[in-house]
Amino acid sequence: MKNFTENDYAVNKNAEGIVYRFADQTVEITLADYLRENPDKTAADFAALKALSDEDYYETDRSDYRRTWKNTTFEGLENTATFASSSTEDAFINHAEQTAELKHQEALAQMVLDKLTEVQRRRYMLYHVRGLSTWQIAETEGTNQKSVYESLQAAERKIKKVLSGA
Repeated sequence: MKNFTENDYAVNKNAEGIVYRFADQTVEITLADYLRENPDKTAADFAALKALSDEDYYETDRSDYRRTWKNTTFEGLENTATFASSSTEDAFINHAEQTAELKHQEALAQMVLDKLTEVQRRRYMLYHVRGLSTWQIAETEGTNQKSVYESLQAAERKIKKVLSGA
């Protein structure tokens, strides 16, 4: 029998007989061994048993591969996104930057809203924040839809002008 260092499937597939690997030894049952132990069996019976053995080893090999193909070493875990975490310093800096950005956005939004007239600001908030339609705003305020629409258009022009200069 050849001395294979491959997996059990490869060892069994490349052997003439049926190979059994144990922790301390490897045993190969040849056709002659099989017929001597089983005088009522034929070479065809041995071939069927060998094919079954190959199929079993193959299925085991595929199952092992599917179960372990994603495995990685402990040293490799630190480089994976799943197990990598930012340092405390990085988290603190990111939080501080996000807080500063949020304060800047709030100040900018307040500055923009301060440039609108009271009517424009109210209608803009009703339309964009509360999600009311121009028809619903007009009905609530007792005015026509066209004036609400024109007011929103004027508000948006002012906002664009303020933001382009900011």
